[in-house]
Amino acid sequence: HGGQRFWYGLLLLALVTAPWLIDEYWLAQLTFILIYGIAGLGLMLLAGFTGQFSIGHAAFLGVGAYTQAVFTGMGVPFPIALALAAGIAAAVGVVVGLPALRVTGIYLAIATIAFGFIVEEGFARWESVTGGNSGMSVKSPNLFGWELGSGAEFYLLCLVITVVATLGILNLLRSSTGRAFVAIRDSEISAQSMGINLARYKTLSFSISAALAGIAGALYAHKLRFISPEQFN
Repeated sequence: HGGQRFWYGLLLLALVTAPWLIDEYWLAQLTFILIYGIAGLGLMLLAGFTGQFSIGHAAFLGVGAYTQAVFTGMGVPFPIALALAAGIAAAVGVVVGLPALRVTGIYLAIATIAFGFIVEEGFARWESVTGGNSGMSVKSPNLFGWELGSGAEFYLLCLVITVVATLGILNLLRSSTGRAFVAIRDSEISAQSMGINLARYKTLSFSISAALAGIAGALYAHKLRFISPEQFN
């Protein structure tokens, strides 16, 4: 409604003009808020709207970060590397979502936290790709020849991606898929009796949630310029 448009418009105006209003330190903190906000959108979709419990979500953040670091290090343009980070994280999310078809509640939480430990250990041991515990450096984002080297440029990039992700999730929740997620959260038996495929929608929720975490991880890697396994525990 009109009130929402006014306040969200005012918020967007403040965010767009932030690089000229606040100093570099606070702009960096605001950039981290946007990055964590993208990961939070994914976790909200999974836990808040589908009712699936996950403690190991930092692993998806790590998958996105390392995927981005490896592909940008190979010279792949930033948008393509970002899409690969989201895609690979989503694929891993499908694998993790499979236990959700059999277990719920505290047992699902145990399964996801175990997955998180496994992935963190994998980052540390796969030294030929990740650099192991020594970590690896990450290049600045490169948009087809345009390098985003300054904090303000990277902040605006994160802002655009956060707004697009937020609008995407809002539209998803208004769709039949979003209503199916909510139905599963409220009652799996009732959802199944209405013809909702539990396996399909639970797995889809995990994959979308993981993809958003992967995007956040990719941006996180570019922001820090250096990543190591202990950052994703």
